[in-house]
This record gives sequence, structure tokens and C-alpha cells, in this order.
Amino acid sequence: MAAKKKEKVEIAEWMYEIIRQPHVTEKSTNGSAFGQVTFKVPMDASKPRIKTAVETLFKVDVTKVNTSIQKGKTKRFKGIKAFRSDSKKAIVTLKEGQTIDMGTGL
Repeated sequence: MAAKKKEKVEIAEWMYEIIRQPHVTEKSTNGSAFGQVTFKVPMDASKPRIKTAVETLFKVDVTKVNTSIQKGKTKRFKGIKAFRSDSKKAIVTLKEGQTIDMGTGL
């Protein structure tokens, strides 16, 4: 069976909207030892679109994309109830030996 050839994809505006910002926490930093990078993404972002955006913007090979949704919760501040909105994050696993430098921007 012949190997699939990757088509070259041009950078589009929607890719910048999908990858909102890196999600830097202690847990996501520990994932970098396994070649994982975590991003905050919109609630309607799909795994194939996240993969395409990361591969195109950062010029890396993505092996796997995992997503998780954190439900918003009710908080109180000085007796006033407020509700945090839901958020979605994508844990992107890169091909072995590849990295994304979070210190620099796009």
C-alpha cells in the first residue's frame, strides 16, 4: 500500500481563531516531557481542524489530538453570584523529537 502524500495547506484566518492561546499549567507543563502541548480552543473546534491548524501554523507533525471540556461553575464575590463560562482545551501530541516553543508567539 502506498503512503499518503500530505497536501500543502495554506495558512488561513480560521486557524488563528482555532488556536487561541497556550494553556500553561503545572499539569500541561508535565505533558511536554511526552511531546504534548495544550491549547485553549473554541467550543465548536473539531479534532481534525485543530490538527490542521497546529501542523500548518507551527510546521510540526501531530500524531494525536485529545480534547476536554471544562464546565463552568458558579462563583461568589462579595455576595454576588457569577457564573464562569465553559471552556475547551486541546492536548496535542507531537511526533517524537518535535517541539513547539511557547515563549515565542505566532
